[in-house]
Amino acid sequence: MQSQSSDRPVAIAVAPNGGRRSKADHPGLPMTPAELARTAAECLEAGAAMIHLHVRDRDGRHILDPDAYRAATAAIRQTVGNAMVVQITSEALGVYQPGRQMEAVRETRPEAVSLALRELVPDRDAEPVFASFLDWLKRERVLPQIILYDPGEALYLCDLQRRGMIPWDDVPVLFVLGRYTTSQQSAPTDLLPFLSPGIPAFSSFMVCAFGRDEAACVSAGALLGGDVRVGFENNLLLPDGSTAPTNASLVDTVARMLRGFGRPIQTPASLRHAWGMGHR
Repeated sequence: MQSQSSDRPVAIAVAPNGGRRSKADHPGLPMTPAELARTAAECLEAGAAMIHLHVRDRDGRHILDPDAYRAATAAIRQTVGNAMVVQITSEALGVYQPGRQMEAVRETRPEAVSLALRELVPDRDAEPVFASFLDWLKRERVLPQIILYDPGEALYLCDLQRRGMIPWDDVPVLFVLGRYTTSQQSAPTDLLPFLSPGIPAFSSFMVCAFGRDEAACVSAGALLGGDVRVGFENNLLLPDGSTAPTNASLVDTVARMLRGFGRPIQTPASLRHAWGMGHR
């Protein structure tokens, strides 16, 4: 686990759209490159160091498309330059198989990518291909963040590390509190199983959560040594239950809470340094 000292900077990532919601859920949900770029600039100003990207087709459906990723990334870079880490998703959403997920990442060559362990390594037969893919990521200086949905996956990741299949001494992970279900409401106590005795301690972990207690959940994660992710992908509500007007309002809410706890907010440059990223 990371140091729990009060002077440890906390990184805030924003997940502004996800692959499931549409403007019917929130009219401010960004879907086009221009909308994502505007959201990135607003969230950067509010305190976010990283943006987690999903892209859509013309009908608003989730796609893993290198051209769409390049267009969105270019729009963001034109708006904020290199002042924000841009992370793409490899999430399947029940549409893609592991081979296509990894191929899309190779074709895109992003700065960073999130990888759901349960999707890319559904069984032990998939381990060699996954290990080869991670080797490619390291050679190309693409930083992965491994998504873990339960403590058992943390144990499996540790086992892969022990068997030499993870080419980093320490890889960033994301703890997901809750699931994509109707009216999902996560609670800060949902984090405790990830941090319980016998579960591997990761020096760089980030927390995301579903529902109106998102801010409380991720703040608990920050106080216990982690970083945080907020945004419309998982939550549309402010802590008082009202609809958040923008993704930036969710970022600002958490940034204010963390500063109130005496936690400084990490800059994109310091996040890249902490994650061992050399910007390409």
